[in-house]
Amino acid sequence: MKLSEIAEKLKLRHLTPEIRSVDATDVTAGHAADLLSDVLANAPSGGVLVTIQAHLNVIAVSVHAGLAAVIFSSSRNPEEPIRKKAVEEGIHLYLSEEPTFDVVGQLYALGIRGHRA
Repeated sequence: MKLSEIAEKLKLRHLTPEIRSVDATDVTAGHAADLLSDVLANAPSGGVLVTIQAHLNVIAVSVHAGLAAVIFSSSRNPEEPIRKKAVEEGIHLYLSEEPTFDVVGQLYALGIRGHRA
């Protein structure tokens, strides 16, 4: 499913509209975690991460893991330096007012599944 479709269906706010590839980026898997070592070990390349962590290390870990996007749940809006770094690295950022559990449930309903090794 395209990132743009996910954002529309989940009513997400796109925090990095400068990144133009949103309509071309397919997401087939996801991961939910607030422990960044877990993201490094288990997040699927090309996937989406759902987290409440809104700091610069999330961007670094997302780049290393090869993620396509990060959804900050529970209205955890990252500060501007974090947003700018995400643009620089090509990581799409989204904001949801919903709690992580609800966001993941909505992604699951859309057919986005967790990565299985």
